[in-house]
Amino acid sequence: MVRMASVTVAEEEYLQTLFWLYEAGLPMTAANLARAMQLSAPTVHEMIGRLERDRYITRADDKSISFTADGQRQAEEVVSRHRLIERFLTDVVGVPWDDVHEEAEKLEHAMSPRFEAYVRSSVGDAETCPHGHPIAVGQRLPGVPLADCQVGARVRILRFENEAEDLLHYLKDIGFATGLEGTIVASDEEDVRVALDGGVEAVITRSVAETVTVQADPSPPPRTALPEQLVLGRDRYGR
Repeated sequence: MVRMASVTVAEEEYLQTLFWLYEAGLPMTAANLARAMQLSAPTVHEMIGRLERDRYITRADDKSISFTADGQRQAEEVVSRHRLIERFLTDVVGVPWDDVHEEAEKLEHAMSPRFEAYVRSSVGDAETCPHGHPIAVGQRLPGVPLADCQVGARVRILRFENEAEDLLHYLKDIGFATGLEGTIVASDEEDVRVALDGGVEAVITRSVAETVTVQADPSPPPRTALPEQLVLGRDRYGR
């Protein structure tokens, strides 16, 4: 993968977050971008104008954002690098999966093509990052929010849509990890209780269960996670 010399680190960060919205099926708007990046509206507006001038995005009359062909390519490349680094740091270096997101953020913009080739060979045939997102973008497995699943449903954890580090710590602390399977044994307005295979019973707040994507049997209708779940503060899930 060869990046255009003109793209800046700041632009890559914005393109990466826009792609996250795009991939999750959420509206690509300045409001959602500001919420996801926890930045002020004026700051985001300024960078959106810059991305538009540099021809990475376009904006419609209703202010919705779309990638140009070059913008989508840039976004896919930085997202793929990020997930690749996360998998490398977890599987090869031994960084815990709930700590790896922030470390990958620091490395993704500086990885040379030579080092990227080494990293790819080191992770072998790994298909996802440790949080369940596809390294080869566009190969995202369909799933549903855990919060929608009924009591008695069998579930398999596919991915964590929100990769804020404190939220990942919370998920690990309650016993969650991608690939785990279990049965929903209780669900109310506050919490969802999952009996994980192996004997662990995990209780997850409903707001966080909105951001955990699972395969379920029986499965509820597909639904995109709510935009307000993009960023969860500690007071939103009891930490």
